[in-house]
Amino acid sequence: MEYLLDFPGQTWQERWDASPIGQGLVGASTLGTRRSTGLAIPPGVRALYCLRVIQPSLLTFRRNVLHNFALMFVAAQDDPLLHKYAAQVQAHPLRHIHRREALVELCALLAVQGVALSDVTPPAVLHFTQENRRARSVLQPGNKVANRLVGQGMWNILHAMGHFPPSTPVTLRAALMRGQRTVEELVDQYPIRSRSVRGLLIEYFTRRRVDTDYSTLKQLVLLVAHHFWERIERVNPEQTDLRISPEHYAAWRQTIMVKENGKPRAGQDSIIIAVRSFYYDLHTWAAEEPERWAAWVAPCPVPPSELHGLGTRRRRINERSANRTRQRQPLLPVLVEHVETRYDRARLLLERANQAVDGELFTHEGTEYRRITTESDRKLLRHGDAVPTRVIEEATGQIVHIGTEEEAAFWEWAMVETLRHSGVRVEELVELTHMSVRQYQRANGEVIALLVVAPSKTDRERVIPMSAELFHVVASVIRRHTRTGRPIPLVSRYDSHDKEWSAPLPFLFQRQNGTTPAVFSTAAVQEMIGRRGQALAEVHPGFRGLKFTPHDFRRIFATELVNSGLPIHIGAALLGHLNIQTTRGYVAVFDEDVVRHYQEHLHRRRQVRPEGEYRDATIAEWSEFEEHFDRRKVELGSCGRPYGTPCQHEHACIRCPVLHINPKMLGRLEELETDLLARLQRAEGENWLGEIEGINLTLTFLRTKREETQRRARRPSVDLGIPTRRRPEST
Repeated sequence: MEYLLDFPGQTWQERWDASPIGQGLVGASTLGTRRSTGLAIPPGVRALYCLRVIQPSLLTFRRNVLHNFALMFVAAQDDPLLHKYAAQVQAHPLRHIHRREALVELCALLAVQGVALSDVTPPAVLHFTQENRRARSVLQPGNKVANRLVGQGMWNILHAMGHFPPSTPVTLRAALMRGQRTVEELVDQYPIRSRSVRGLLIEYFTRRRVDTDYSTLKQLVLLVAHHFWERIERVNPEQTDLRISPEHYAAWRQTIMVKENGKPRAGQDSIIIAVRSFYYDLHTWAAEEPERWAAWVAPCPVPPSELHGLGTRRRRINERSANRTRQRQPLLPVLVEHVETRYDRARLLLERANQAVDGELFTHEGTEYRRITTESDRKLLRHGDAVPTRVIEEATGQIVHIGTEEEAAFWEWAMVETLRHSGVRVEELVELTHMSVRQYQRANGEVIALLVVAPSKTDRERVIPMSAELFHVVASVIRRHTRTGRPIPLVSRYDSHDKEWSAPLPFLFQRQNGTTPAVFSTAAVQEMIGRRGQALAEVHPGFRGLKFTPHDFRRIFATELVNSGLPIHIGAALLGHLNIQTTRGYVAVFDEDVVRHYQEHLHRRRQVRPEGEYRDATIAEWSEFEEHFDRRKVELGSCGRPYGTPCQHEHACIRCPVLHINPKMLGRLEELETDLLARLQRAEGENWLGEIEGINLTLTFLRTKREETQRRARRPSVDLGIPTRRRPEST
């Protein structure tokens, strides 16, 4: 108060607002102590906050570090509801650091907004959260942490104690999401002068919404309302109907050729097709309901010549996609080895560090490390919180948060492996749940693992037989979630396309995000894979200027499937394509002549197919199908050829890309290599050039398959444990 007397004002609040501290220009700790009393200013600031003598701004509050503020604020207010909240915080199943944050954030909200807890509403918490982001962006410019969502624990506890209305979303993040907009709101994003045309567009999009999803509807509104009509009104402000003159159409056509930033627009065809569809839809609907649509019927301004060359332009797009796949396909093994090596190194270092005591020196892969526990870790341990494992590299003195690093390395490895072995879309990856893992048991007792993929771009659910590698990854993810003995947490996932929250499900790709578990977003998956590509670019020239995306794995998966002999229609089923032409666009290196002949074969088969082929399978036919899997077993492992197809390599299994080597047969591979080397030496002595070429090719395939099998064999086995009955939770 003595400090505030130096500033003008009739009240303490006015003097505070006139001071550098109150304006948020400096922190209280920078002013030192008062010469007359020898006391520091921050404790006095804390006392004035707690007694509500001063109501600070959020920027001022964040600039000053006030120790034990929350406990003193609760004691000073002596509010029974606030005491109840504090007790609820202590009883909530949160880490100590999150419990402390939940109490501090609520007290900060009450002090800044000048209200009692009984007056706190969901909008007040949302406002506090957004203002926190603004304040932190001033105090920590350029720091990503400043954008962190503050107040999640506070929201969870207030919701759990029944302080919010029952209709309030369970989490703060769910409350921040706007959800789907109405058709009127979508259209009104763009300034349309003509009210009659605005009404027409709303009616048109409302009818189209029945047969389309929300993300497609948003795109349609963007193309027709924004890129078409809003720009038409810029060209001709007096336009009030759909009859567009050729001059105005030509002027509009020029406006969509470039973006607002001056760069050429790549998606012009999409706009043209959407406008054509808009006019032809009105023509069709006018025949059915003339009283509603006939008044708007007008000649389509898009001439047929606009679509000339559309097929050529689409082929150029497919060629660029194929070239992208050809560039990345040979680099995929490098990326896979990188994420595997990084995960294995982090996993083994974490295991070794967990075995060491605090301060113990140990060596891992030729590098000396020392297990350390920081002072902040000791504080958390005293409160019973788990802390991440940390080690310090003796040579450099660098502290390695190996627990956090191992967590990130595991998810990067799991994402890459799942994408490349299943070919799923990134949206389908994050939608995988514990219930997606199924099994099919054959009559002979053999169990085939299946992965059920929820529909992403189509409405058809599909089932993918899991390879041993894919099953190992999925089992590792499940084991990671259930290693503490608890089931996979049930969480809701936000669909950024449809702007909807899913029902609580045991999603596989989720992790703890502060106070609550959260499913990985598609952007997070892309960012994590991109980071691995950037790391490789520093040591591998092939990755410089090249970016891997989740969809690249899907294209490579499709290319390898079809080029290894799998019929293209089966590949389409595994990828979830409704049209075989879509699968053709995914295949980067495939003989055009083979595709054409295969399609002709399918066409002839459909013409002559007897009606009897549509009957249900008999017991004998089903038994023959099951025996197919037994016939695929060969000396070195199992053959992956599809049902009803013969061996196209005349049982030259070493060269066959669909042969899966059993790790138990690695010794047999050594014998085969020794025999091939002896044959190669004889061929070189006799100068049998053709024989030399063939043996060298076989040796290349053999060594490649041996390396793949050894790599799989190095992966530790995953113990999912024995299921046990859980005790019912006490109410």
